[in-house]
Amino acid sequence: MKYYLNIGTNLGDRHSNLMRAIALLSAGTGGCQVSSIVQSRAWGFDSPHDFLNVGVALTTSKTARQVLDWIHGIEAQLGSPCHRDAAGHYIDRLVDIDIVYIEQDTAAAAHGRHSRWQQVTIDEPGLTVPHPHLMERPFFLAPLRQLRPATFES
Repeated sequence: MKYYLNIGTNLGDRHSNLMRAIALLSAGTGGCQVSSIVQSRAWGFDSPHDFLNVGVALTTSKTARQVLDWIHGIEAQLGSPCHRDAAGHYIDRLVDIDIVYIEQDTAAAAHGRHSRWQQVTIDEPGLTVPHPHLMERPFFLAPLRQLRPATFES
């Protein structure tokens, strides 16, 4: 499976936060593709701190639920275990990693031929893919257009 993630940060040394998260993701998969950094205002809440976001594409045999648990562990390891307050509202954060899109290589696995990537859709409690706000968030779309231009053309 190919996972497209988005890493966002708006507190502390934002560049360092992104690089540390990318290093941990890369170490867990043997490497990943990384988009350029996108700066944006906070989405869904007011904050004086702008976000830096980056897209990451990685391939792993982990299930989507395993990847979700893994990225939550990375967030906690980096000191950012939650991105909502007690009332459920978005808050500033050191690191937030989202699964925004998943593809499965159906042809190569089934027939040993050239890859044909197909979108994976998941709608489970706590896990919705594609991300439910994907098309509303330019800071998700701009990195995805770099990592997967054929799917996310402007």
